[in-house]
Amino acid sequence: MPKHSQPRAGSKAFWPRKRARRIYPTAYMPEEVAKTKNIAPLAFAGWKVGMTHVIMVDQSNSPTKGMKIQKPVTVIESPSLSVCGLRFYQKTTDGLVAVGEIWSPSKDSKKLLERKLGKHEVKNNFDVDAKGADIGKISDVRLIVHTRPDKSGVGKKKPELFELPIGGTDVKKKIEYAKALLGKEISAKDVFEPGEAVDVGGVTIGHGFTGPVKRFGIKIQGRKDEQHHRHAGTKGQERPGKMRWQVPMPGQYGFFRRTELNKRILMIDNDPTKVVPKGGFLNYGVVKGDYIIVEGSVVGPAKRLVMIRKAIRSKEKPWPVEIKYISQESKQGV
Repeated sequence: MPKHSQPRAGSKAFWPRKRARRIYPTAYMPEEVAKTKNIAPLAFAGWKVGMTHVIMVDQSNSPTKGMKIQKPVTVIESPSLSVCGLRFYQKTTDGLVAVGEIWSPSKDSKKLLERKLGKHEVKNNFDVDAKGADIGKISDVRLIVHTRPDKSGVGKKKPELFELPIGGTDVKKKIEYAKALLGKEISAKDVFEPGEAVDVGGVTIGHGFTGPVKRFGIKIQGRKDEQHHRHAGTKGQERPGKMRWQVPMPGQYGFFRRTELNKRILMIDNDPTKVVPKGGFLNYGVVKGDYIIVEGSVVGPAKRLVMIRKAIRSKEKPWPVEIKYISQESKQGV
C-alpha cells in the first residue's frame, strides 16, 4: 500500500499560543551581537501613535532606485528615558545572574516611580545605594530606565520600568559609562540614526478566546459535516487515548509578544507639526515631543509601548533618507 502523506492543516507558526507575561516586551539582545565597538545603549522604547504614508526617494538596490516612491510608515512617540539605576550580572553555568544594583534616580524620577512601585518601595530602596558585587566578577551591566509619559501625548501617569543593554566588550569601561548616565536622560538620537535598520518588538492586539479557524487558519467544513463547520475535521487517532498537542483547538488568540526584524528608521525628529494631522491621530491624540518614523507597520494597538533595538541580522550601513512629503491627512474612517 503506498504511503500517504500531506502537510498538516493549520499553521503552528508560533507555539504555544498564550498571553504575553506583560503588556510591553523586554529589550533582549543576543550576547554576540552586543559586542560592538561603541559603548552605547542598544535599544530604546516609545509608544505607538499610528500610521501614515510618506513620499521618499528610493535608495535601495531596486528597479525604482533614485525614483520617488510611496511608503507606509508608523509614527512612534519616543520622549527621553530616565536612567534611574544600574544592574550588574555575573556569568554562571545557568546563564547571567543578577548580583547587584545601584539606584540613583533624580527628583523627577522618584515622583514617577512612586506611581509605579509605591512610596514604601521608593523610600526603602532608593535612598541608600545598593553596591554591587566585586567588579572583577561582573560580566555585564545594564541600565534600569523608565519612560516619561508626562512628556508625551499618551495620556497616562504611570511609567514603564525596564532594562536596556549596553554595547561594548570592555566591562570596566561599560560600568564607567553607565555610572556617568545615572540620574540623567537619554534620547533616541543617542541610540539610533536615520536610515538605520532596527528590530521592533511589541505585544500584538488581543482577540480573546477564538475558534480554530481564526486561531490556526484551518479549512471550514462543508454542508455534510454534521453542522460542525468551524471545527477541526479530526481530533486525532484512537490510541493513545489522549488529545495530542498538534490538534488545532480553540483558545487564546492575540496578545502575543512578537518582534519584526530589519525595519528601517526614516526620521528622528522633535517637531510634531510635521506629522500630526488635524484633530490628532486616531485613538492616540497629539504627539507632544520627540518621535521616530519607522518604515512599514508595527505590532500592537495605539498607545502600547514598543521596543526598538539594533538589528541583530542586518549588517548594512545606514542608508541616506530623503523624504519629500509626509501625509497629514486624517485617517478617520479608513
